[in-house]
Amino acid sequence: MAGRIGSQLNSLLQGWRTTRSDRARARAYVTTLFAEPSPDDTAWLAEHGTRGDVDHALWELRYARRALGLIVAQRDALNDQTASLVARALAAALGRDRSVAAGKLRVSEQQLNTRLRAYADALGNRAGAGSAWHLGRTLLRFAGRVEGTPPEGVSRASDILTNYLADANEALREQFGGAELVEPATRER
Repeated sequence: MAGRIGSQLNSLLQGWRTTRSDRARARAYVTTLFAEPSPDDTAWLAEHGTRGDVDHALWELRYARRALGLIVAQRDALNDQTASLVARALAAALGRDRSVAAGKLRVSEQQLNTRLRAYADALGNRAGAGSAWHLGRTLLRFAGRVEGTPPEGVSRASDILTNYLADANEALREQFGGAELVEPATRER
């Protein structure tokens, strides 16, 4: 009886440690999603998307990085629990974000959710020039540039966001590991 209770207690403690560790890794991953956009990317988007509004450009790039980071966790994580942990950590970090004005957290959450849906749709759209192109157009639409963007402008916006995707994927692998592909066994003849 005492052995069984001890075993159950050890199992419970191990589960608690694992959960705690997973939450810490999710927080570390989300920290990477809060990296500020580069000044060059911000200036470019302000010039080519937001009609000179640097603050709007900065926020669009912040939202894009965070939304794409959550999409990467949903799409590329090794298990379903990871995306849930990342979503909770992202919500908590957004609540502590000093860039969000007092009383504007709900607006910020709505803005992020709107972009999350739009970027997920863009990634799923393989028509025409492919999903990277649609990502770039989505960023420019949120920035206020509806039509008339030359192809090189859409391409630059696409490059910014595909870099965000690559960075998020690398950070996810660093925190949660990556899939290990095993070579199939060959049959001897």
